[in-house]
Amino acid sequence: MPIPALQRAAVEETEASPRIPDFYRIPPFAPGQRIGLFGGTFDPPHEAHIAACLLAMKRLQLDQVWWLVTPGNPLKDTRDLAPLERRIAGARAMARHPRIVVTGLEAGIGVRFTYDTIRHLTARCPGVRFVWIMGADNLRSFHRWQNWRDIAALVPIAVVDRLGPSLYAMGSTAAHALGRYRVPERDAVLLADHAPPAWVFLHGLKSPLSSTALRAARQSRKSH
Repeated sequence: MPIPALQRAAVEETEASPRIPDFYRIPPFAPGQRIGLFGGTFDPPHEAHIAACLLAMKRLQLDQVWWLVTPGNPLKDTRDLAPLERRIAGARAMARHPRIVVTGLEAGIGVRFTYDTIRHLTARCPGVRFVWIMGADNLRSFHRWQNWRDIAALVPIAVVDRLGPSLYAMGSTAAHALGRYRVPERDAVLLADHAPPAWVFLHGLKSPLSSTALRAARQSRKSH
């Protein structure tokens, strides 16, 4: 019996890497799907992560959103970061949505930088229309990411509004550099069909929650 397209990638990954746990593999996909990529340490995951993804899912009409739980953010201090498997388990417990898939595939393919992750996925998932999702706070520092211009040239980007960071994100180096590629918010549903570079700013989410702040509060409680 032929293997359904949605399952074929997962089977191929299993055959190629039989000892790699499921959560380190590329999730199932099908050509033509619109899939959002949402990366972070998720230490801890919180409601704003869910809200941002649901907003993007609705406004961009995404079929799935993959939470990419990174081994460690190269731009942040990772000394107090919880173990990857614990963070994946926590993200799965928080997500609990049929179209949000939590994965540690970056550890599985041995990368830490977003550019390498996206390049790997676009090569291994032909026909999938990926969109990178990030909060407005990340747009502010996007120009510090390794190969940030190349990331913008690989996939469209959706920037989700956040309380506070949105005020200065639009004045950031990356926002200015990519300004002419900005898609009007009213056309957000078309973003996945745009050839990159292309990006949209999605208003509507004003959560102040931050994994960094929550992690700092957790460490503060431990020290008392």
